[in-house]
Amino acid sequence: MSQPNAPPRDPVIACALIALAFLALVLVRIGLPPAPYFDEVHYVPAARALLEGVGWLNREHPPLGKELIALGIALIGDSPTGWRTMPALAGSLTLFAAMRALWFASQARFATLTYGTLLASGGFLYVQARIAMLDVFMALFLALALWQLAAAMRQPETGRWRMALAGVMLGLSLASKWNVAPLLALPGLAFLVARLTAGRRRLLLSERGIPVPGVSLAEAAVWLGLIPLLVYWATFLPVAAIGGQSLDPASFLALHREIIALQQSVTEAHPYQSSWPQWVLNIRPIWYLYELVAGAQRGILLLGNPLTMLAGLPALAWCLWTGLARRRWDALGVAIFYAVSLGMWLVAPKPVQFYYHYFLPNLFLLAALALLLDGFWQRGTRWLALGLPAASLALFAWFYPILSGAPLADEYAFEQWMWLDSWR
Repeated sequence: MSQPNAPPRDPVIACALIALAFLALVLVRIGLPPAPYFDEVHYVPAARALLEGVGWLNREHPPLGKELIALGIALIGDSPTGWRTMPALAGSLTLFAAMRALWFASQARFATLTYGTLLASGGFLYVQARIAMLDVFMALFLALALWQLAAAMRQPETGRWRMALAGVMLGLSLASKWNVAPLLALPGLAFLVARLTAGRRRLLLSERGIPVPGVSLAEAAVWLGLIPLLVYWATFLPVAAIGGQSLDPASFLALHREIIALQQSVTEAHPYQSSWPQWVLNIRPIWYLYELVAGAQRGILLLGNPLTMLAGLPALAWCLWTGLARRRWDALGVAIFYAVSLGMWLVAPKPVQFYYHYFLPNLFLLAALALLLDGFWQRGTRWLALGLPAASLALFAWFYPILSGAPLADEYAFEQWMWLDSWR
């Protein structure tokens, strides 16, 4: 008799080791520069003001990211290490959570570990984990939510508490930065579409069928709709107490009109502003820092990995095709999340945009590439499946000095890494 196929082995230990190694690398020179740089000049003072109870600064963004930076300062001290410790932890946890999400979505060990390698060496996550900005917290809570949602579908006996936890994480992601807003609707819409295709007669109350047996559509609306909004509202309580801000519905709505107005008020051109086609082609990065620091010339460049940023584009097309033609729901989900996270910037009423807005799309771009490479691995084309992640690591090592603020030879040292004039 033929033996049943062995279930795939969960790579959770390997995922944890990758995340820990990434954290160790992130912490190297975390205290440099010794003064706030780039957008830290906005968020560090806002975090200090929260701790001191003297005001609510940087009102154009929700408060949670600044509250977490303030937590780092409270625990470690008002120092560069204190400002950046919580982002460093958030970045490493983002890496772990993203791998767990892809594992539960695909049940593919090679894809999961390849994704971790690509994400760790992709440039984006590394640089954002070393600066006190809001984006890494937004990415962390989104990755945690996707992990729990994928696990709820794979292990429906845990579906209820996982969906509840995912709802909390979605609310926290939105409370970190609004860039994630269009993605928050996708889990609920996916649940609705899945139940519609299952043909349930009692659509709202039936607990049978995909995507999570045991959870009705009405209950899912609570976990994925109401809970995120309540959690989001609750994150304003500390800043409201400081600023004397009422959080009743009318005042909360007025506050958000103010936030929208503040975000749209930035219209002055910036040397590093860019648009979505430049993000996709990786041709307009941002110098977060390039100056003398601690006795040496140092630079920190937000630049995506030149290989994987472009290799991910055909991978996305493959994910869309295989998702639709072969009903590969993990691949289709990655393609949809990428399209929605990038598509918002085609219509967003934000006149000045920057390369770091590509952070979320980049998470899904690299997931698509990992799934494609897993296909090559399964078909036996292992030189390509292994060679591309190895090349990604090699390129990360080459660019590491200008990603990490390492000491450079002189003020013109950056030239050796400027493959394109637009990178200057």
